[in-house]
Amino acid sequence: MITIYFEGHALTSDNEANLASGHNDVDLSDGGRSQAAGEKNQRYKDLGIDTIFTSDLRRAYDTAKLMFEGRNIPIFQDARLRECDYGDLTQRPRTEMKAVRAESISNPFPNGESLQQVMDRMRNFIDDLSPNYHDQSILIIGHAGTLWGLEHHINGIPLTKLISGEFVDTGKFTI
Repeated sequence: MITIYFEGHALTSDNEANLASGHNDVDLSDGGRSQAAGEKNQRYKDLGIDTIFTSDLRRAYDTAKLMFEGRNIPIFQDARLRECDYGDLTQRPRTEMKAVRAESISNPFPNGESLQQVMDRMRNFIDDLSPNYHDQSILIIGHAGTLWGLEHHINGIPLTKLISGEFVDTGKFTI
């Protein structure tokens, strides 16, 4: 059995401006750095995390480094944990991306990728965890697409339902 905790990356300037970051490799804002070192750090202080995985985007990796500074827990970056590539809608107002998100389940965002492609990446990642991290507690620091992939593949929640709800930046799963 593997226990998987999920944590969304800390705040970025794109988040604060309500922009869709997608694959844009934006840094954490000052508030995000404080958030990672403070409340996000405290949330996992006593959970016995064995291994941390983040997307290869700075905002996720830097969140992990700040959350676990001074602790000897391995942190691995994995591109499969990236947010969806919103293509032409990257760094556009999130409302523009959300307006076409349902159609983008199977049809890629213009010059980007589909949400199904994100789900396929996440399925591949989850399948790789199973034989290699038995009896461990894993923390994944990622993005909305990362969490949706976990919810979809582990709990069987339809993607149409996931994208219509509000994003909650924490989760716990067992595989």
